[in-house]
Parts: sequence; structure tokens; C-alpha cells
Amino acid sequence: MSKFRKLFKNKARRNHYIVGMVILIATAFSFILFLQRFAYISMSKQYDGVNLEQRTKQKYEHVNKVNAKRGDIMDVNGDMIAGDSTIYNIYAIVSKKSKTTAGKADYVVNKERTARILSKYLPLSAKELRKYLTPENKKQYQVEFGPSGRGLSIEIKRKIAAQKLPGIHFVELPSRSYPNGIFATNLVGFTKADNANDANSNISGVMGVEKYFNKLLSGRDGKKITKVDNSGNELPDSEVIEKSSADGSNIYLTLNSKIQQYTEILAQNIDEKYAPKDLQILVMNAKTGAIEAATQRPTFNPTTKKGLDNSWRDTLVEDQFEPGSVMKILTLSASIDSGNYSPDELYKSGTVEVGGRTIGDWNTAGWGYIPLSQAFTRSSNVGMVKLEEQMGSKTWMEYMKRFHIGEKTGIELPGEVAGRISFEHVSDQAMTAFGQSVNVNTMQMLQAFSAIANGGKMIKPQIVQKVVDPNTGKTTKSFKRDVVGQPIKASTAKQVQKAMREVVTKNYGTGMVYNVPGVKVGVKTGTAQIASPAGGYLTGNNNYIFSVAGMIPYNDPNYIVYVTMKQPQKMTEAPERILSEVFNPLVKRLVNQGKSPTKATEAGSQYVSIPSLLDKSTNDSLTRIKDLKLQSGVIGTGNKVVQQLPASGEKVMPDQRIVLLTNGAMTMPDLSGWSKNDVLKFAEITGKQVTTKGDGYVVKQSVESGQVINGSGKIIVTLKNK
Repeated sequence: MSKFRKLFKNKARRNHYIVGMVILIATAFSFILFLQRFAYISMSKQYDGVNLEQRTKQKYEHVNKVNAKRGDIMDVNGDMIAGDSTIYNIYAIVSKKSKTTAGKADYVVNKERTARILSKYLPLSAKELRKYLTPENKKQYQVEFGPSGRGLSIEIKRKIAAQKLPGIHFVELPSRSYPNGIFATNLVGFTKADNANDANSNISGVMGVEKYFNKLLSGRDGKKITKVDNSGNELPDSEVIEKSSADGSNIYLTLNSKIQQYTEILAQNIDEKYAPKDLQILVMNAKTGAIEAATQRPTFNPTTKKGLDNSWRDTLVEDQFEPGSVMKILTLSASIDSGNYSPDELYKSGTVEVGGRTIGDWNTAGWGYIPLSQAFTRSSNVGMVKLEEQMGSKTWMEYMKRFHIGEKTGIELPGEVAGRISFEHVSDQAMTAFGQSVNVNTMQMLQAFSAIANGGKMIKPQIVQKVVDPNTGKTTKSFKRDVVGQPIKASTAKQVQKAMREVVTKNYGTGMVYNVPGVKVGVKTGTAQIASPAGGYLTGNNNYIFSVAGMIPYNDPNYIVYVTMKQPQKMTEAPERILSEVFNPLVKRLVNQGKSPTKATEAGSQYVSIPSLLDKSTNDSLTRIKDLKLQSGVIGTGNKVVQQLPASGEKVMPDQRIVLLTNGAMTMPDLSGWSKNDVLKFAEITGKQVTTKGDGYVVKQSVESGQVINGSGKIIVTLKNK
């Protein structure tokens, strides 16, 4: 005690002692805190909210995603409709700091030469390319070439890579191949990358079958885990952990490629000649409900996406419309089946007053007093109103429900609309009997027509035949004939079939133009008014939806063909004559299937498969095109082909034009006699801004033939009908 008193009497020693004790206590306390923190980190494996175990794994483990292969889409015979592919985006390094591993320049050394060579393969002029290669920001490392430098095919990529241009590189991206070009495009759909700039990105369906079955087609991604050092190099003999991917299923559609290709040709012909706002063509197997062909206009190319802006939906299920007089097939069926049909009863045709509204026949003067048996054949609206009145609105509505009008069919396509029936007013009830005041989609109508074809049994339309596991080859799901109801008796169906035949054979029938020699066709024609946004209906000769529904043969149908055409802008022929340009040759094709080899060959020769002409000499290519009975158009003065439209593998009608871009100076061809479609090919392959005036075929061009067009501004092309 006395020792401590002495110690504290010495002020200096006392201060040293106190400081020492404080340091000792602080050190001990810090050590305890450190131990606590260390114990906590050891047990929780976290620091500052960061999972240290995961952080270490990230540093010393490399996880690679193993993409599953997207399933293929096939036709009914296993021919490819859609499959996995690869596209390329091109970019150029412009920073002089970039070197290869060998120390050589890895940037664009000669901009003039690079621009000149790239202009042969990209739809950009050398001047435009030089502008891209000379960015305003002098510190910029690399440049891209806008939309023209994206989505390049493997063929174009290889051609550019072969030039060995310093600083020119490519990004490989997953894509989807559609080898048939325009082929039930809106029904099949297309895909897009989930991340357009990620080479390891998945792709997803955004329309049609690609969208509806996206999960099945996508499969399941896997992953591969490897051990790496601080520099990211894989450690030798390290354990590799791998989770296998599961490839997507292959989907077989009911489409028949031969019939589908021919349908596309017929549709394109109508589109070019008559320019309808909408066109739909469907072929259904009457026995099974299988859709063997389906197309629409406008449509788009699923590879280039050309035309997509005007065709961003599948109108076959996503559009609803008033069907017009083809609805009379159901009205006659309901009248007969309900026991209210009196075929010999006379009625006054022309016009009739219903609920304060005047309803008229297409021939408003009428045909005087005629029997009800002629109402269907003549397509008399007044006659159908008479049948609806005799049945009563309640009975008629019951039959529409039996035919599932106003209900979705449930076909395996996204976005199907249910349609609706306007039935509040007496006049609306009467108008539904001839296909106005009722909205449907085309699949609904096909389903309803199938009851007449199958002895009263109604068959659901099918677009998918089966789903197959690509690993085992086993069918995991198959789609069989699906009877969804029996709205009418078999005896009723027979009477309606006979009535449809008389539309073609009677001299007062509205479908005489659809008579196909040697084929017993039964049809019903349709002319539906189009509702006006301002109320009421549009007026004018072309402001209708014209249609024809046919059964082949009428008395035991194998096929149902349904064609609709909305507002043809160039109605140079009667609407039924226009539709017969689709219906009649299509019927001939259908009945010729499976017959003699000679006939089968003739049927198949209606379209031409485009060969690859890239890297071929210009003269040899022109000879090949002539041998294929196609027309040609050459852009440039070179002796070798560097681009072509349509692309190889696509199928076109005979006498269509292939446009070639050569490796010489880009010169203006003589466009005289070219169709508007040909001019659009010219604009696409050159990347030039082309304005068209008029319709038909080229009679004048603002840039003279032979003039170099690399630096040209807008090109104006004038067309006239022949």
C-alpha cells in the first residue's frame, strides 16, 4: 500500500501508470471484440452483408450457362419449318491502341479500302461506311453500323471475314432459321433474343406457335462449373461440376408443305394484283380437323422481319369480323334441323321491314315471289330473315350456341378472340341469320362448317399433330380428332351439302364461277358489310369482306376451303372472280394429291426453290436464273454475285425476279417493267431510300440506268398498271 502511495506521489510515474492501464484495458477490449467478430464471421460466413463463401466461389469458380437447344418446328411430314440458327453483328475497332496477341494492329488501318470492301456486302455506300468509321469522338474504341450491320447471315459473315480486314470483328448471336421464307408466318410466329447483345442469350417466341409452345420449345438450360486461379485460368485436374441441359421438344404441325407453299403462291398473286387490305386462306381436313394450309396477307418474312410493322398479329384467330352470307350455312342447317323448313313456301324477295329497319337482298329489286328452297342458292337475305322468323329467335340463338358461335375454339394459338353475338334488337336477331350483327374468327367458322362435312359431328380445328422428345424420339403428346359437339343430325347435314352443291350448279346460283370440272364442289359465297367507325356500314363497291366456303367433294368432304378477302384496293375483276383465282386452282391441287406421279410432278412444279448464287459469276448466275424460268435484275458492274434476293432456299412462283448485287460499282439498273415487289427488293438489297408512285409496273425512274448510286439521294420510281 505504501508502495502505491509513493508511486502516486510521483506525478510522472502516476501518469505513466494510468496511461499503461488504459492501453492495457483498451487492448484487451479490442482483442475481445476481434475474437467476437472473428467468431461471428466464422459462423455466419458474412462480412458487411457480403456472403464470403459465395464471393470466394465467384472468384475461384467459373460458372458457364449451357444453353438448351430450342426445339424444331416441323410440318406433318417432318420437313423443317423453324430451327436453331446463328446470326452475326459486325463492328469495327477504330482505336489505334488495339493490338492482336502477336502485337499487330487490330484496328481499321485503311478506312477507304475497308469502306469500299464492306459496301459490297452491307446495304450501305462506301461514303456512309467511311462516316461510321470516322466517329466524332476521337477516343471512341469501336463503332457499329446501325441496323445494316446486324443480323448478318453466315454466308455474308464468311465473305467479309475472308477479306481479312484489320479491326473488323463479329459478335455471334443465337437466332432462328425459317428456311421456307414466308410460310404460314403469322401462324408459326417468330422469336427474338431475350438479350440482343448477349451471345449466350436465350431466344423466346413472340407470336404464333413459337409463343404458344415457348416453354416446351425452350427446354431447360444447364450449367458447367470449373475451378480457376486469380487470373481466371482453369486449374488443371480440377473437378468439373456439370448440370445437364434438356433440349426443347420438337413440335410437328398439321401443315402440309406442298399445299402450304402453293397457298402462299396463290395469296401472293392476289395480293400483288388486287391489293386487298386483308386476305385469309385456310384448308382444313374435313375428317380430322387438321389445318393443312393457312396464310394471310399482309404478312412478313420471319428471317428479315420485312413487313412485320403491318402484320403484327395472327388474323386467323386474333381478328373478329362479320362473316356475311357464309353464315347462311348455319341458318339453313338450324331451320332444317329444328323442323321449321318449308322449302316450297313462297316469299316476296327484294326487301323486308324488321324492327323498323329495311333489310334488302343484294339484288334489291328481288326476283319476285320465289320458294324458300332458292333463298340459299340465290343468297337471299330476305329469305334467311324468313327462316329466322319461322324458327323464332330463341331457337336460332340455341343453334348458334350449338355451333359454338361466340366461343373460342381453343386451338393451340395465342390471342384467340371469342367474337360476339348482337341479339338485343329484333333487327339484330334477323341480321345474324345472314352474317351481320355477329362477330367470329376464321377458326370458329371452320369448326362450324365441319358439322356439315361430318354428318352433324363438329370437329375442333387442330394445328399441332404431335410433340416429340428430341432425346428419345418418343411422342410425348399427340393431338387426335376432337369431336366438340353435334349441333345437327346427319340427315340435316346431307340436305345442306346438297344445297351447297346447287349454289354451283344452278343457273341462278351465286357460286357458278367456282365450278371445277371433274370435281363435285359445294360452296357458299359471302359478301359482308364492314362496320363504319362513324356508325352504320361503309359504302362503296369494294368496302366489303368477300368470301367463299367450299367442301370438296360436297357429298363426302375430305377438305374444307375457306377464303376471305377484305376491301381489295384494285378491284379490276368481280370479287367472286378474284376469289376463284385462289379457290379453283387450290381445289385442283387438293384433289390431285396422291394420284399418278405425273400429276404429282405437275403440281409440285408450280413453285421454284431459289438456289444460292453467292460468290458465283454474274454470267453463270443469269444463265441459272433463266433456266429456272425466273427473271433477273443486276445491280453493279462486277463479275461476281455478293448478295441476292430472295435468299437461297426460299420458294417463289415462276417468272418472279431474283435481284443480284455484284462486287463492282453500285450502278442503277433499268427498272422498266419491274413490279412494286421487285422495286422493294432493290431498295432492301441496296439500302437506298426508294419512293414509289402509283401501282403496277415501273414506267419511269428518277436515276438513269447505269448511273452510280452510292452517293445518290432519294430514288423516285413511277408505276402504272398495264
